[in-house]
Order: sequence, then C-alpha cells, then structure tokens
Amino acid sequence: MKYLFIFLSLCFTIELAAQENKQQTKVIRGKVYGLQADGSKQPLAGANIQWLDQHSGTVSTADGSFSLKQHPKTNIAIVSYISYASDTLDLTKKNKVEIILHLGVSIEGADIVHRQKSTQVSHFDLIGSETLGIQELGKAACCNLSESFETSPTVDVSFTDAISGQRQIRMLGLAGTYSQLSKENMPDIRGLAAINGMDFIPGTWIESIQLIKGAGSVVNGFESIAGQINTELIKPTNMDRFFLNIYANSDRSMEINSNIKIPISKKWKSALLLHGKLNKYRHDANNDGFMDMPLNSKFIVLNRYQWENTHNIHFEFGGRYSYLDQIGGQMDFDKNQKSDSLSPWGMLNHVEKIDAWAKFGKVNQARPWKSTALQVSGGSYKQNAKYGLNEYDARENSFYANFIHQNRFGSNKHVYKIGASFQYDQFNEVLNSNNYSRIESVPGIFAEYSYKPSEKIGAVLGFRTDYHNEYGLFYTPRIHIRWEAFKRTVVRASAGYGLRTANIIAEHLSVLASSRTINIHSKTAYGFGLNAETAWNYGININHSFELDYREGLISASFYRTDFDNQIVFDMDESAREVHFYNLDGKSVANSFQIQLDYEIVKRVDVRIAYRNYKVQTQYLSGELSAPLLAPHRGFFNIAYTTRKKWMFDFTVNIQGEKRVPDLSANSPKNQRPQKTPVFAIFNAQITKKWGNKFDVYLGGENLGNYRQKNPIISAENPYSPEFDASLIWAPLFGVKVYIGLRYKII
Repeated sequence: MKYLFIFLSLCFTIELAAQENKQQTKVIRGKVYGLQADGSKQPLAGANIQWLDQHSGTVSTADGSFSLKQHPKTNIAIVSYISYASDTLDLTKKNKVEIILHLGVSIEGADIVHRQKSTQVSHFDLIGSETLGIQELGKAACCNLSESFETSPTVDVSFTDAISGQRQIRMLGLAGTYSQLSKENMPDIRGLAAINGMDFIPGTWIESIQLIKGAGSVVNGFESIAGQINTELIKPTNMDRFFLNIYANSDRSMEINSNIKIPISKKWKSALLLHGKLNKYRHDANNDGFMDMPLNSKFIVLNRYQWENTHNIHFEFGGRYSYLDQIGGQMDFDKNQKSDSLSPWGMLNHVEKIDAWAKFGKVNQARPWKSTALQVSGGSYKQNAKYGLNEYDARENSFYANFIHQNRFGSNKHVYKIGASFQYDQFNEVLNSNNYSRIESVPGIFAEYSYKPSEKIGAVLGFRTDYHNEYGLFYTPRIHIRWEAFKRTVVRASAGYGLRTANIIAEHLSVLASSRTINIHSKTAYGFGLNAETAWNYGININHSFELDYREGLISASFYRTDFDNQIVFDMDESAREVHFYNLDGKSVANSFQIQLDYEIVKRVDVRIAYRNYKVQTQYLSGELSAPLLAPHRGFFNIAYTTRKKWMFDFTVNIQGEKRVPDLSANSPKNQRPQKTPVFAIFNAQITKKWGNKFDVYLGGENLGNYRQKNPIISAENPYSPEFDASLIWAPLFGVKVYIGLRYKII
C-alpha cells in the first residue's frame, strides 16, 4: 500500500512542477443558472462548459460558479446541463459572464445534431464518476433502485434467495453493503435496511444515479469501501407538473407511480411522490410446491419542499413513509396457520420505515466559491419477519448530521472543505430467543483539499477522524489523482480506507430461508461480539474518448483491489447444516478488472460492450476459497436504437461464467449440487413508443431465453428437514417475463 502512495505522489509532484512552470493564461469566471417555469433562476451545479471542438473545459460548482482558462485556438464555448437546452457562447474579450440555460424543448420536425448520452462518464471532475440519466433508466422497467442497473455492467444484480424475491447488488466483486448508498449525498440505505432498502426507492422517482468506484469523498462519511452509489430524486424545481406510470407483468403484478408538483409560492415549491405495488396471485412455474415470487403489498409516499431566495440561500426538507407486506413459501401456506413443523412452510415479512431530512445551504454572494451547508436526517425502521420456524424482530432508530464549509486559498486552484458529522444508531434485533442490541455513536471531523493547477492535472486529498463508542478512535485517509496524460485520455488513480459495522442478520436474511444453524464466533459482549470491518481500496481508471466517422465513442478500463484488514466472514462451506460468522484470520482480497466500449456505430444506434473479471479470495476455516455464487467472468452487450419518429429499441445480453457453489457433500445424494454452475446468458429487451412529450407506451421482456436455475430449493418436498436450503441462488428463478406500461405527463 505504501508503495502505491509513493508512486502516486511522485508522479503527481513531477506533473505539478511542469504545470507551475507554464505561462499563466487568462481565466474567465462566471455562473450558470437554469431558468425555471416561474421565471426564477436556479444555480446549476455540475453544468459542463466546454470549448468548441476541443477536449478541454470545466464544470460548475455547487453554487453554479466556474472558472475557465482561455483556450488558444477558440473563443467559442458550449454550455450544457441535463434537462436544459445547450447554449453556445462567444467569450471573446470576456472576463466575467452570467449564463442562463432554458429548460429543454422539443420542436417537431427539427433535426437533432447532438444527443445527450444516456450514461455520462465525467471527464473534468477530479473524482471520477459514472452518471446514469433518465434515458438510461428508461431502457428497462426499473421498478425500484435494485432493478436500475440492468443495463450497466458496473453493478451486478441477483436474488438473495428463492423465497423473498429480494434482490441484492455487487460492486467490485463485493456485496452492496460495502458500497455507500446515499440519497442526494446523505446516508440512506444502510443499517437494518441495507438489503431491502432499495425497494423503497421507486425507479420513477430517480432523476439520476452517480457511481463512484473505490474510495469516495471523506465529506460523505467513512463507510465506503468498494464505492459510492448516490441517487438523485426528482426535485420540485425542475420536475413535470404531473407524471403517471402504470406497469403490469405476466406474473399479474401491478404497480402505479404518480409524481405531482404542488405550487405554493414563488419561493416555495413542493412535490408529492406516490408508489404502490400489488401482487396477490400465487404461481409455481417449476412445480416445486413453493411460490416463485411472494405475494406483495407495498406503498410508499414522499413529500418534499424547497425554498430559495435571491440571497443564494437554499433550504429544503422532506419525509417518506414506506410500507411493505409479503407472504411467501409453499403454495398452500396460510398466514393465520399454526407455527409448527406439521403446517405448510411459509414466510411473512412486514416492514415499516419512516425517515425525514433537511438541508440548509448558503453561498456567499461576494465570494461565490465560499459556501456553508448543513444536512440532517433521521428515521425509524421496524421489521417483523418469519421464515418457517425462524422468527426475526428488528428495530432501528437513527440520526445523522453533517456540517460542510467550502472555501479556497487565493484562487480556484486551491479549494478546501472542512466540517463535522455525527452518526447515531440504536439497534434492537431478536432472532428466535437471541437478543442483539447495541448503540452506535460516531462523531467525527474531516478536511478535504482539492488542488487543480491546470485542466490537465489535479488531486483531492481527504482525511477524517472519527470516534466510535465501542471501537474507539480511527482515521480515514483518501486520495484521488486526475491526469490528462494525452489529448482525450484521462487517467485517474485513487486509494483510501473505510470502516463499517456489519449487521450480520439483516444483511444475510436469506440464511433464514434454510434449516442451517447460525453460529456466531463472538469475542466480546458488544452487539454480535465481532470487530468492525476495515479495508483499503486502491485502483486506477483510464478513459479515452475518440471520434470515428463523425461519431463519438469511449473506451474505459479499470482495475481496483480491496484488501481487508478485518472482515466478518460469512461461511457456508464449513458445514451444509450450518452457517458461521467470524472475524477474518488471514487474507481477504477482491480484485476487479473491467474494460468497456461505448460507441454510436451508426446514427442513433448506440452499442455498449463490456467484459469484467473478478478474483475474490477469502480465508475460511477450511482454507482459502473463492467467493461463492460469484461469476469471475462476465460479458455484457447492449444495443439501443432510436428512430426519428420516437420509437426506442433496447436489447441487452448478460453472460455469466461459472460460479462456485458452497460444499454440500454432507447432504444425501439427491440434495447435493455440482461444485460449479454452468455458463448461461440472460436476454432482456424493451420497445418504447413516444407521442410528443406527454405520452409513452413501453413493452418489454426479461429472461427471453427462458433460462432458469433447476431445483433452486434444496429438499423442497421436506422443508422442515435439516437439508432444506432456499438460499443458494445463482440464476433466474422465473422464466420469460413480459411486461407492459405507460407513462403520461403534463409538463
């Protein structure tokens, strides 16, 4: 690890020295605003300002301000922002400008000369990110956040078990719990909701998703190990007045979503977001006696408010209520039956979650680079679940606060952020007769320094100090370096440290869908008696954009490695009848390599091809093994075609290599499984037809190849036997699924 830091620091120092010796050029400063429907101006953060026909430019900061070095070959700049019409400006003899972008409009019969990419990879940001926009999310049904990555090769999605229908994600070869999942840069999906929390963000509520591989910013906390996934929800300032989405599939499941903009006054704006899902039909396509998917009743409501004035003050607050009720198990299971081994095996899962948040921000008018912000959130979570004879009752109350101050030293070359945060969680979990209660209180302070002497190179250095009430004082250093090695080629390197507390039951509820005995190798009396998980993550990412036959393309390659100092090992190999949780005693590493090509092969036909390789090795009680149920090799292909008459066609192929299955040799012969799964492919497709800007109809199919895991439930005919296990899922559980939906909006 230290050698990586030395190498990065040496390269960075050499390049900085070269940049400082270059002649100083003129700097143009300004601010980018978006003109709202009511005539007010809103500062736009992250707007792109790029020199015409050149590959240099900048992006606006949180208050919309920017600084741009004069280009020697042109004076024309293009300013763009998602959902706004781009503007072309002549900056000849300009030192300071104010740019106002208008909300995008569609003119019938007009030719589109530039199309916004559905997925954007940052070119100028010091911390690299990949942004999935509304167009990308529209390529699939995206009923909730976990289903929003179907067309992205960066994130894997799979089922946790054959009973609950719950999905989980993986990033860099590690479970989604190792990535920090936030909502508008505030912690959201964590704690007891680390798995099913993704069900509580409907896809139609999402404005964009930002993916950061590896170490993220210390401003957002210390828990990120594999990466950060930030979800931006639609906002009252730029949403449509009314939006309706209705969805139904061949499993007889129905969903309805409605987003309503509520005008209050010129300064106050509000939004009401509604989501409902209902599935009351029992089906068993593989004839194993178990429902393929649970019966579902889900309702979510979110109400948010925003207030802005002419003094660059921003204030917002909101709240969300989530309700989920599920019934699964054998086809003849009745939720009112007796709880004994003579009754049909069943699952009951009831979740209620209430959360609220508030943000306050102030930008200095005289010094637009200077700003102060306060983020506050809190909530309660309760879950009552029953899997056969296993009963799980969980409660969590949480509170979070984050204070951030941003300023600069002298010029925009030197920007710093300092602040303090506080995370509080009260957990009370009862599994059968075992009670696991604990309180976590973590105050901390942080500082982050960004140095960007030129458009070619820059770095972000971050450091946190936090104090955990049980684990004591710990430190979180992180570094990000960006270097434009050649024209159109950007190299980024990062390294950082992360710490998280594992909620081993909530994160592995799938094990309750089995007869395995849970063994926790506790060392202390606190919580589960296990130490916190800590790891280093470091890696490199190379992006090269190109133009071929007047069409743009992007080639990207990345390699990331995660080294665990301590990990809570989830061991299903020690015994086919047991599962073990214990602190790592040895090595645990995860290597991730990915290469990807995005290119518009012909006009309006976009292709994405990717290959990804994982090597995840962990020291188990029985020796060093690769991660179970994880494909080391994955191939990905997506093609999207849009006609002039607003027909959209999307087709995705996901090829997954062999996966290792935990050792089941102790089972009876009929309940054993091969040690390796076969290679298989999943085919998804969707057709969308748009009529103007108000009405869409979409028709899609999932798993069109009808590939399913055979006999996913071990000992399904005798669910109370010691060999029963419904948690070893490595392929789709259902065959071809067809869905249809419509979207209607009033702009």
